[in-house]
Order: sequence, then C-alpha cells, then structure tokens
Amino acid sequence: MTITKVFSIPESKEYYFDEGCYILEMLNTEKDPDVSIARARVNVGCTTRYHALKGVTERYVIQQGEGLVTVGDGPEQKVQAGNVVLIPPETRQRIQNIGEDALVFLAICSPRFTLACYQDLEA
Repeated sequence: MTITKVFSIPESKEYYFDEGCYILEMLNTEKDPDVSIARARVNVGCTTRYHALKGVTERYVIQQGEGLVTVGDGPEQKVQAGNVVLIPPETRQRIQNIGEDALVFLAICSPRFTLACYQDLEA
C-alpha cells in the first residue's frame, strides 16, 4: 500500500481516556488497518489501569519522562526516553509515571487499535 498523505493531528484532538491517560490518535483509520499510532501522556504520579488488548500487539516508544511498566506477570521495569516496550496480545499491562514531568510515549498497535480490542482488567 502506498500512503500519499501526511497526517497532522492538532493538539486540540487530545482526549482523556478512562484508562488513566491522555491520548492523541495520530494515525488510526480503517484505510490502514495494519497499524495505529497514538501519543499517550500520563501525568505525574498517575498510573494507568491494568488492561490488555485482544488480538493486538502493542509497543510503547518512550519519548519523555520516567516510568515503571508492568507487562504480564513480570516485575515492574523502569523506562525512560529511548526505551521500547513490547507487549504481546492478551497480555496484562500498565504504566506509572514516576518522574517529575509528564510521561509521554507512542503506542504503536498492530493490527490497529479499536475500542473492541480493549479489555479493562480492573472493571
């Protein structure tokens, strides 16, 4: 597939997601079902809810800040700018901001993220 469009999503499109973070959907369209890219922002002192994605592999590309990530039954691991976290489908996950600034990362999902794949494990 050839992509011939440059996407530019304004900051005003950022929204709060009940998981516990702010999301800016940078690329998420039925026209490109193989991948979605969202920027996530976790405020200082906040932790996202435990959740999993059904049938979707997710990658966190940490851009700013410091956090503790939990994937599956593994131990918490410290993450910072430049780290990539690989999260297999159906795997429990959450991330906590332990820094002094916002924790910002790209959430890259394949296939693309839809609300139907989201499983809140704390509901």
